[in-house]
Amino acid sequence: MIQLDNIGLTFTRDGEQTEVLRGLTLAIPAGRFVAVLGPSGVGKSTLLRVIAGLLAPNTGHVTLNTKQDSKTLPVAMVFQDARLLPWRKVWSNAAFGLEHGQFSAAERRAKAEAALALVGLAGFSERYPHELSGGQRQRVALARALAVEPDILLMDEPFAALDAITREGLQDELARIHTATAKTIVFVTHSIDEAVHLADEVVVLTGKPAKLTSTVDIDVARPRQRASVEIALLVARLRDELQGSSAATWVI
Repeated sequence: MIQLDNIGLTFTRDGEQTEVLRGLTLAIPAGRFVAVLGPSGVGKSTLLRVIAGLLAPNTGHVTLNTKQDSKTLPVAMVFQDARLLPWRKVWSNAAFGLEHGQFSAAERRAKAEAALALVGLAGFSERYPHELSGGQRQRVALARALAVEPDILLMDEPFAALDAITREGLQDELARIHTATAKTIVFVTHSIDEAVHLADEVVVLTGKPAKLTSTVDIDVARPRQRASVEIALLVARLRDELQGSSAATWVI
């Protein structure tokens, strides 16, 4: 579904060059949940923007094997902040990505309602963003992404700003949604626990410029138990592999 070949990216500002990514090669099959793990500032979010086509790499190329359909979008992104429009009701926020001329008003509403139901917000359609909790707002952001029926879902630390209990609940919801939809998901995080709990595969970026230093298959049956021995061993393995990075930048 996603093929990255020798991706390199350098930013130029005030005549100075900063190399952010170097030589990244990665293949992600359809339906795979891949977590991109690395310390803060390593370039994880930049990599997502390259995959989304928002940034053009200086070297290498990105290939997305998505379906060609004028009524769907190949890629959708969920950010750390929900970025909802405060003057729109929940259903209208969820329908935002459908407003490109292909759907009637009734179709947009129906797709938005279906996406809201999928993320556990059936019955919240007529509320406004200020009437929701932080976790509920992130569910609306996820519904907005799912409503366009993307082949690829890119998620940039979407739960990082939430309290621990809400975050764990949304992680479990996302795992359920992935099982139900079989979307290809690329999920950026700096939390080792989160990466292991959610992903089929964890890829690790370290260094400046960032390089792909490790890939770890998470071969643990779902639904996963956070306190299981299998999960604990994988978390410990990843922690060991990341000893070269500053411990202060990691959420264990």
